[in-house]
Amino acid sequence: MNLKKWFALLTLPTLFGIASCTGGKDKSSTTGWAYNDPKNGGFEVRQYTGQVTGPGLVLVQGGTFVMGNTEHDVLYDYHTIPRRVTISTYYMDETEVANVQYREYVYWLSRVFGTDFPEISTKALPDTLVWRDELAYNEPYVEHYYRHPSFNYYPVVGVSWLQATGFAKWRSDRVNERILIDKGVLAENPSQVGSDNFNTDAYLVGQYEGAQGKRPLKDLNPSGNGTRRAQEEDGILLPAYRLPTEAEWEYAALALIGNQPALGEERITDRRIYPWNGTSTRYPKSGMWQGTFLANFKRGRGDNMGTAGKLNDKADITAPVKSYYPNDFGLYNMVGNVNEWVMDVYRPMTSTDANDFRAFRGNVYQTKIMDAEGKPIEKDSLGQIQYRDVTKEESANRRNYRDGQVRNYIDGDENSNADYKYGVSSTINDESRVYKGGSWRDRAYFISPGSRRYLDQAQSTDDIGFRCALDRVGSPEGNEFKGGNQFKETGKRKYRGR
Repeated sequence: MNLKKWFALLTLPTLFGIASCTGGKDKSSTTGWAYNDPKNGGFEVRQYTGQVTGPGLVLVQGGTFVMGNTEHDVLYDYHTIPRRVTISTYYMDETEVANVQYREYVYWLSRVFGTDFPEISTKALPDTLVWRDELAYNEPYVEHYYRHPSFNYYPVVGVSWLQATGFAKWRSDRVNERILIDKGVLAENPSQVGSDNFNTDAYLVGQYEGAQGKRPLKDLNPSGNGTRRAQEEDGILLPAYRLPTEAEWEYAALALIGNQPALGEERITDRRIYPWNGTSTRYPKSGMWQGTFLANFKRGRGDNMGTAGKLNDKADITAPVKSYYPNDFGLYNMVGNVNEWVMDVYRPMTSTDANDFRAFRGNVYQTKIMDAEGKPIEKDSLGQIQYRDVTKEESANRRNYRDGQVRNYIDGDENSNADYKYGVSSTINDESRVYKGGSWRDRAYFISPGSRRYLDQAQSTDDIGFRCALDRVGSPEGNEFKGGNQFKETGKRKYRGR
């Protein structure tokens, strides 16, 4: 099914809700005035059936779990101390981002900015030289891994944390633009160049017009001009794609929802070392798959894939992004294949300091730059609304935070005892980002979701990729949960949120 038809199906419930309420007779329980009535001023309240699932995503219903090591801390880092946290419901990419998907991003940058800002697309390119090794012949991967169609659906590597974050921002805008086109609010415009490109923030504040579609939204304000742009209150646009937090990533990887002993019970019977039950990395049940590996990792020195005639994980380096069994959330390769970037800034003591609800380290609070009239200043030369960091002075009288930059809060800031002496005795600073999951070149210890490592956000390797996440707005149970059981039986227990 092509993307346009797929999006049309996804947005039907939301669009139906909008259409059915326009001109309706709902009244305010506060004032008694009718909603959606131009005679009463045109205040609009939309019926909303729930957030649609964006392309490539799977619903991950949140909950509580024990985050941290389930294996012995063989490196004695003491930076994954188990603790209980709660994760809100969110969406996660079904697979790692593949080469062909990343090439689509670079192509768009080249097409839109190539004339005036060619450095934009050049800066986004993966570093294919990460495949080189002084004592190995890896030039075929340098030349072919990123661009050759044989590797289209293999995970992109050589991408830094900064590049992965840029991809997520671009994806957010392209998805929302497609939604507005399929809704009929905007018309297709493949000739966008320079600053005249669709950006969600710019559109919402009125700094991107685009070509009006055949079904624009009606403006019920009697002082309006008859049509209007979409807005947050319509519930049409999706939140931004982003990297998952470390806590979200680990929760999704473990997929403990599969360990509930009965449908709907609020307890988990067993912890997991891996995204599956048991201590083995092979498929345990009898049949044709018995003994096959459940992830792509390195068994031992010099053993990347077994012996000829029986390649046990069928991958000497990476494998296609839909290889092996998905976990109980329906996510592929959450461990093995490639490590994956997460949002968090690395600190060894985050496991004891972080909040137990939506745990995350790395906040840098920002606000739009406003003009003298209190409106966002003109978008920049790339078509993006301009932001600045919140200052200490602006935060001084707040109860919930006292600084706009809190990446090193109580672990590296002026009020803590930690001094990591970056470049002298450690490589830890505010640009150190966490990556998780283990890879094709890692031993089994690192494919336990509780393990964590870090790298500078501007660096990349041949075994780190990424996948995106997206916030769930509204009910944590998801659109399909109407008070019934969260599983359905289809031969084996399967999560309905997929």
